[in-house]
Amino acid sequence: MIRESKWGSLGVLAGCQVAAMALWFSASAVVPSLLAEYPLSAFKQSLFTSGVQAGFVAGSLASALLGLADRLDPRRFFMTAALVAAAANAAILLVEPTSAAVVFCRFVTGACMAGIYPVGMKLAATWAKGDMGLVVGMLVGALTLGSAAPHLFNALGGVDWRFTLAAASVSALLAALLINLAGLGPNRAAAPPFDPGAVLLAWRIRPVRLANLGYFGHMWELYAMWAWIGVFLNASFAVSMDGATAAIAAKLATFATVGIGAVGCLAGGLFADRLGRTTLTMLAMAVSGTCAATVGFLFGGDPLLLTALCLVWGVAIVADSAQFSASIAELSDRHLVGTMLTLQTAVGFTLTLVTIHLMPLWVDWLGWEYAFSPLAIGPALGVWAMARLRAHPESIRLAGGRR
Repeated sequence: MIRESKWGSLGVLAGCQVAAMALWFSASAVVPSLLAEYPLSAFKQSLFTSGVQAGFVAGSLASALLGLADRLDPRRFFMTAALVAAAANAAILLVEPTSAAVVFCRFVTGACMAGIYPVGMKLAATWAKGDMGLVVGMLVGALTLGSAAPHLFNALGGVDWRFTLAAASVSALLAALLINLAGLGPNRAAAPPFDPGAVLLAWRIRPVRLANLGYFGHMWELYAMWAWIGVFLNASFAVSMDGATAAIAAKLATFATVGIGAVGCLAGGLFADRLGRTTLTMLAMAVSGTCAATVGFLFGGDPLLLTALCLVWGVAIVADSAQFSASIAELSDRHLVGTMLTLQTAVGFTLTLVTIHLMPLWVDWLGWEYAFSPLAIGPALGVWAMARLRAHPESIRLAGGRR
């Protein structure tokens, strides 16, 4: 049976993660189409993504404080969260796209993501045995592909933004039903007693703190890039193509840029399990930070060359993401893995609220040529943190001794 099979259960989980995570950027992906029908300020455009981020932070903090990820059956938690999120996303179709109700729906969707993303990682970790990097990498790869899916829905639906929102909700509904086919692995631990003070361990334990700091540097860059790369490519392609062609090309290029990160996650997981967790994270952040600092110089230039650089960025920017989660899983008390992962993502996603809203200001102040450059600050700090972790004696617990 699938429930008793490691790879069968992980396959179901990955598929459900792809389907449910389509909700994350479902509204953000249709911003170019909405702009043709409705007046949306740069701030409102940012809210389409940051509303989800804020909801995710609120949901994650509540889950961490209550220990829900470690106390509830992760499959039931996932199912309930996906059902509510699908309904909240579909509700956008019933309200005025420029109203505050849309932001509320996005907030609810984000809050429910706290029962999908970190809970999915906790469920995956129960099956890991000497391959934590690959297992968690597969889950983050699924998250990446799911995050890219709305851009594909958007391209297939043409200018009808309603198609993208409806498709994402149906996708999440299927995920809610199918997650029950997945089984729990042998590494699950008994639920710990309720202890809201456990969240402080994320800062008190130095190796965990350093792994979290590396993750925070990574998150400073990641979601701002994912949220704004489509707008950037659309504006760049419009310089050298006619409007209709530029719009379709930008949608497909954005899907490819975000979606190819799934390959980076899997490759990063294999690399980290064999050659070292900190080695992979430092290398990936060095490449992605370089891309952030240089991509603007190709603005308005050859679309193929720009797309090629964006694909490299798309691989590197998320290749390390799973390894921060894997590090927390390996460095934390196994009874608190779910709580530690949930707290890590809560703080990390709080940072994304800053950069998502700073991006339009940087575009106004610096132009597209330099707007992404400040994102390179995060990877630089992340490399420093992971280098310090590598030198810590406790890092021997990473990847079976492969730091």
